[in-house]
Amino acid sequence: MAALRGGWADEGFGAVADAFERNFAEEDELGAAVAVFAGGRQVVDLWGGVADDRNGRPWERETTVPVFSCAKGLVSLCVQLLAQEGRLDLDAPVSRYWPEFAQYGKDAVTCRQVLAHRAGIPALDRVLTVGEIAAWTPVIRAIEEQQPLWEPGAAYEYHGHVFGFLLGEVVRRLTGLTPGAYFRRTVGEPLGLRAWLALPDGELGSLARLSEAGERPALPGPESLIMRTVTMNGALAFPGLDEPYGWNDPALLGMELPGAGGAASASGLAGVYAAAVTGVDGGGRLLTPETVADAVRETSSGPSWSGLDFGHRWGSGFLLDSPARRLLGARSFANDGAGGQFAFGDDEFGVGFAYLANRMIGHGDARAERLTKAVRKSVGAPAA
Repeated sequence: MAALRGGWADEGFGAVADAFERNFAEEDELGAAVAVFAGGRQVVDLWGGVADDRNGRPWERETTVPVFSCAKGLVSLCVQLLAQEGRLDLDAPVSRYWPEFAQYGKDAVTCRQVLAHRAGIPALDRVLTVGEIAAWTPVIRAIEEQQPLWEPGAAYEYHGHVFGFLLGEVVRRLTGLTPGAYFRRTVGEPLGLRAWLALPDGELGSLARLSEAGERPALPGPESLIMRTVTMNGALAFPGLDEPYGWNDPALLGMELPGAGGAASASGLAGVYAAAVTGVDGGGRLLTPETVADAVRETSSGPSWSGLDFGHRWGSGFLLDSPARRLLGARSFANDGAGGQFAFGDDEFGVGFAYLANRMIGHGDARAERLTKAVRKSVGAPAA
């Protein structure tokens, strides 16, 4: 068993520490961290293992990790905050804020349909270079020119990178800031949270190196919808850790890829969700109970447009409690990331949670589920 290198768990949360140790004993864990806030106060902060398997650099409390689609939670929080302030109507057409978007049958697409992965544009037809993706505007033009694959609202399919760029452009139109800059100005910097949608150069020294567990599983062909979605038509590699512009490449992590390109420490990401549902360090909660109630209303579930069914339920920008992904209850909202990253908030139990790791495990990964079960036990949530 790998000994914990550091951290603590308050009395009453020992089950989380036990589960964290079990992950090192029973799973192919390399380095990892878990953080839990309850009632606005951090009650678990644990880290252990190796941040870089090439040189044995240990994992520290400040270690940051690529969080992949957990970035969607940061974007969704920004969108929910703008809606809560009355600056954005989630059920109004996107074109109210971004007129050029209305082309090619997208005039009635709403922000809520995008949050629910129902907009009909999970992938783009235009083939973009990495440089064009980094420049932002070429992606926005490609979205404007994209024709939906189905009648918007009639079905859902995971929108991968398009989710972040589309909603991010709405944020930019309303605030003058990209979603990453708006998140840092509104949430990250005021609360001192280590979470970003584009990793600053000054944080590279704390970055964990991702590693795959075992042989890479067989993936669908590059022409498949799912691979077009996660690679932006082949411009980005997936999983693609050490390829040029792979997910260990600082050049990629420094780009603003708001659908899948965030980076955070466990305490930073858990703190985002805690700030949303309870506030942290004595501050007020970011999202009102009414906003949370709207965000956790189911918008999508069951088979997707392409016939995939992972058993998930979606609200407006977040995964909800389901048999396939057990959280704490009906007021829980979450996002996960490739390889095992996971974070959620719940205002009924007053919890913000994040688990991050650098060993990417695919199907059958039990690490975050084990920790979530321990949190349920610790806060008295109903057993799954």
